[in-house]
Amino acid sequence: MTPPVLETSRLILRGATKSDFDAAAAMWTDPEVVRYIGGAVRSPQDVWSALARGRGCWPLLGFGFWVVTDKATGAFLGEAGFADFKRGMDPDLSAFPEAGWAFNAASWGKGIGAEAVSAMHVWLDQQKLGASVCIIDKPNVASQRIAAKLGYGHWCESALRGAPIDVYRRTAVA
Repeated sequence: MTPPVLETSRLILRGATKSDFDAAAAMWTDPEVVRYIGGAVRSPQDVWSALARGRGCWPLLGFGFWVVTDKATGAFLGEAGFADFKRGMDPDLSAFPEAGWAFNAASWGKGIGAEAVSAMHVWLDQQKLGASVCIIDKPNVASQRIAAKLGYGHWCESALRGAPIDVYRRTAVA
């Protein structure tokens, strides 16, 4: 399966291409972007692997990650989608599509994240894949707000790589 293209009034969500690498690398080397996503900037190799993984999930799982771009300019804004990261956490998140999103700092405070993440959840609900989950660091209030707008509720606390993490769960909308 290839990634479907999703459009909102301001955004296009599409599958990653080689040409997205430089913009993605710039985003993932910004300490503010990664502050609540592992806390460490990513190497070029890790950025490339994540882009490939997000695109590669589609034929394997029927879902994956999109690159989020500005509809008017084509500018890279971030990445959002669903995956099975095989985290080995308790609870086992592999039973659900796990939502994730990250946006460059220039996108913050403009509703870009909420708009993109809402579009991907509309798509998910149309696919009838059931409930989804996401993990969010406790201090990441912006992502907690996005998750709440989409119907995610706090499910439990867990640990990821030895650090506490909150797990949220969302029931699919019929």
